Parts: sequence; C-alpha cells; structure tokens
Amino acid sequence: MFLTRRFFLCAVMVVLLMCMGHFFPFVFTVGKGALLLLVLVTAAEGVALYTKGQVAVSRICGTRFSNGDDNDVTIRVYNASPFKLHLSVIDEIPFAFQKRDLSLTLCLEGGKTGECDYALRPVERGIYQFGLVRVFATTAVGLFCRRFTGGEPVSVKVYPSYLMLKQSQLLSTQHLNHIGMKRIRRVGNNTDFEHIKDYVKGDDYRTINWKASARRHQLMVNVYQEERAQQIFSVIDMGRTMQPTFRGMTLLDYAINASLILSYVAVNKQDNAGLVTFADTFSTFIPASRQPSQMRRIMESLYSQQTVFGESDYSMLCRKISQMLNRRSLLILYTNFTSINALNRQMHYLRELNRRHRLLVVFFEDAELAAYTLSPAESTLEYYQHVVGEKFLYERRLIASKLEQQGIASLLTTPEKLSVDTVNKYLEMKARNLLS
Repeated sequence: MFLTRRFFLCAVMVVLLMCMGHFFPFVFTVGKGALLLLVLVTAAEGVALYTKGQVAVSRICGTRFSNGDDNDVTIRVYNASPFKLHLSVIDEIPFAFQKRDLSLTLCLEGGKTGECDYALRPVERGIYQFGLVRVFATTAVGLFCRRFTGGEPVSVKVYPSYLMLKQSQLLSTQHLNHIGMKRIRRVGNNTDFEHIKDYVKGDDYRTINWKASARRHQLMVNVYQEERAQQIFSVIDMGRTMQPTFRGMTLLDYAINASLILSYVAVNKQDNAGLVTFADTFSTFIPASRQPSQMRRIMESLYSQQTVFGESDYSMLCRKISQMLNRRSLLILYTNFTSINALNRQMHYLRELNRRHRLLVVFFEDAELAAYTLSPAESTLEYYQHVVGEKFLYERRLIASKLEQQGIASLLTTPEKLSVDTVNKYLEMKARNLLS
C-alpha cells in the first residue's frame, strides 16, 4: 500500500491554496475543504481496494528459451473486483537482461481477464531465474495504490537457437529449386544392393551375378544404388579466437546455433548428423546418426559448451578424428582465423583432415569493421584506421583464397548470416555430389 504521485500533486495544490489564504482569507477556507475532500476520497479508495479489490496474476512462458532469438512471455491478470482497475505490472525478470524499466500497463473491467506480452532475447546459454510478478492497482481516482504479488519463481534453461529449426527445414526444401539444380539419381559403386538387370555393353564385369546368369542362361549384373546416408559432423573450435562478441553473442554461440540448425537439416535430408567440439583438449564426440533422439543429444551437449582462453590443438583434433572416424565424412569446421599466419600454422592439419574426409572451413568476417571502412573518413587518424581495417578484411579474403588453392572448401560469412549461409553451402555441396 502506498500513496500515488497524483495524491502528492493534489496535496501540493491544497498547500498552495492554504498559503494563499494568508492574503485572501476566503481561499483558506477553500483550502481546508479541499484538504478534507482529499483525505475522504483517499480513505474511500483505500477501503474499496482492501475490501473488494482482488487481483490474480500469473506468468506464462516456455520451460526453455532459444539463445539469440526473441522469446515471448505473457502475463495474465484477472480482476476479481466489481469495479474497473488501472494496473501496472512489473515482472522480476532475470538479472542477466539488465532491464530495470520493464513496466506493463493494463486497464481491466471488473470480472475480466487481460494479458500483456513482452519478449526477451538472451545472448548467453545457461539457467535464468525469474522472480515474482508485482501488480500495482488503482481505481479511476488514482490516489491510493495497492500491491498484489503473484506468479512463481521459475528457472528457465537457455538452449542453442531451436526456433529457427522449422524455418531451416523450409529453406532446405526450397533451396535446390532456387539455385536451379535438378535431382539426379546416380548409379553407385558401393554395397547397397538395389536389383538385378540384364548385362549390356559397358557394365562393370565385376558386378556380374553368376548364379542369376546360370539360371537365366544369359549374363546378369547386380545394380547398386548410391548411398544417401552420409556422415555430417559439425566440428566447433572453442578456443580463444571464438570469444569475440557480435550483438552481445560470442562467435561460439553463433557457431553453436548454426551447427544445431545444420544438424536438423542434415537429418531431414536423410544424412547422419554428428558433433565434435575441441579446444586444447578433445571435449565432445557424438557419433553421426539420424535417430529421432539425435537432435536432443546434440542440443543437450551444445547447451553446456564454453570457450577457453588457450590455443586450440589442431594436431590433437586430427589424431582423434582419424581414430574415431573410419568412414569418409563431411567435416564442417567452425573456427576464426585472425591472420594468414594463424592459418599457416594449422594448414598441415587442415590438409590432412581434407585428405581423409571432405572439409569445409567456416570462419567469420568482421561486419562492424566492414561497415566502418565504408564510412567517410574526416581526419588523418581516421584515414589510417580505414587503411588498417581494409588490410584486415583483405587478409580474411586471402585466407579463403589460400584454402581454396589447397583444395579445401571454405565459407567466409558474417555472424548474423552464419546459419543461413552454412545451410546453403551444405545443400549446394550435396546437390553437386561433393560430400563424398
């Protein structure tokens, strides 16, 4: 319970009237009447709020939030009193959002239920704690205010971005038509048997089925279909180079969101999705699969990944990959080479990975630096800064060019376009039969 700002404004006006009564006696009488009226109206409003005014409030939100996306929260309020109430709703949101001015207003007739919505965009994975919901109610007079408390303190887990999964599925179904590619059924050379057919000139004699040929008294050959279920591994570098932030999120979080979406698309494309994370040690290995529970396993593993302050050990990665993967796979490496020298130090290991598997290196372009270099320079210092910025941008493009010269596929993109560009690159490589 407390008095509102409107009450104190009215009290100030009453005091001014009584002060003017020093010069005009009849004004003093008016001031006393106004004071009596103010006290009576305030008391009547307080009694009405405490005898008949009742408000019930609850919070509606998901048990988990999507990192980097807008997550909706709904506050539902029920006015159980017989008269109209003006409500101010304050939700005790997690301190990580650093919002102290989140106040929602609502006007409800007696016996009615209303809702007010807001959205929260987390930029870090982890557990977020909500507090209580506070509702401050006044009548149409607005001199007296009563506080109601509702809702329950809840903990919400922030997972890698899962809200984009349906959008990414739509992207995967539309991509091939968009880039003008046709679905081609190729004859494969693996051990996935499809059917037996008559031998024609040009067929591989090693596929002749001698038993079927003896029964039919003519040459018959086995036909094998191309294997569709290919292994797609998201390999995430968690070293110090993945710690820089863009729009509040680290590069590691962008890579985690992109790998989750890519795994979802790969599973829907009948490929086997897996996960590898590493830094100075080999952190996580999830074998490739397209089982219904695979996405849950990947999401739970990505939920707890954190960057380290040391350098990533690519020699250890190369050794572990060769031990654990005995089948040629597509490795999508999310990393961030800051200079051409940093790439040269790891080039030997990248070539070795690309020799045994198909490697796609995904690294980041500094979008803020690119925007700065395009802005006009107004001083000598800014000219120097523009030149240095353009040098860094050119070096990123040089890294991509050097990777291509070594036969290693690369993708240079900005953090905000990472998910879409990575999915597009995967679908393009799959359509061109470049995964094997």
